[in-house]
Amino acid sequence: MDGVLVHENEALPGAQELIQQWRDQGTPFLVLTNNSIFTPRDLAARLRASGLDVPEESIWTSALATADFLRSQMPGGSAFVIGEAGITTALHEAGFIMTDVDPDYVVVGETRNYSFEAITKAIRLIGNGARFISTNPDATGPSAEGPLPATGAVAALITKATGREPYVVGKPNPMMFRSAMNRIGAHSENTAMVGDRMDTDIVAGIEAGLHTILVLTGISDQAEIDRYPFRPDEIVSGVNELVAPTPVESDL
Repeated sequence: MDGVLVHENEALPGAQELIQQWRDQGTPFLVLTNNSIFTPRDLAARLRASGLDVPEESIWTSALATADFLRSQMPGGSAFVIGEAGITTALHEAGFIMTDVDPDYVVVGETRNYSFEAITKAIRLIGNGARFISTNPDATGPSAEGPLPATGAVAALITKATGREPYVVGKPNPMMFRSAMNRIGAHSENTAMVGDRMDTDIVAGIEAGLHTILVLTGISDQAEIDRYPFRPDEIVSGVNELVAPTPVESDL
């Protein structure tokens, strides 16, 4: 989403045209984000404010992917959650019970209000046998004042205290793409992934067997691309290059 369709809450060139083209052609698509704070409804509203019309059912977050994974592993399970509405709503809708008494899982998602008390509770529950899950590995997130500690940083704190590594569902785990494809009934042979990061989007897309397209409107440039031993299938300046030209009507 960020760096591909929007930048600093402004739609990038070609973004709305590409989304409209997919909708007009009936092409299934999902907008993906590792951010687990917001619900799809929240994100759809934020995108509308940026000038992009994306229905909430076309948004797939690491919170939804995490809930989908946990439901497949333990239907009707329970979880102690560090996170906000994005992850708690997704887990509730997946049939999970939120509890701090002998939960099956401790789930760490992104929040702007990390509580020392909640982190301590998570450490003790994992020590008592709860399985450790993280929605995404991102160590920092952006803000107007500079980087903020994010999910990966808090998960690392818990790992240091428990000696237990979390299972991370979001990118670069290709499972997030596979669950997204299941959501829209897509197959890897005819699905493309458009992203702006080599270390999450492209590597996960390759591992999921997708056609990968890197846009240069985010954090990656040629020097960043050259750092990695793998390559995207395509490199474009922005999503505007993916918009099919409008046929010119003939006067004849």
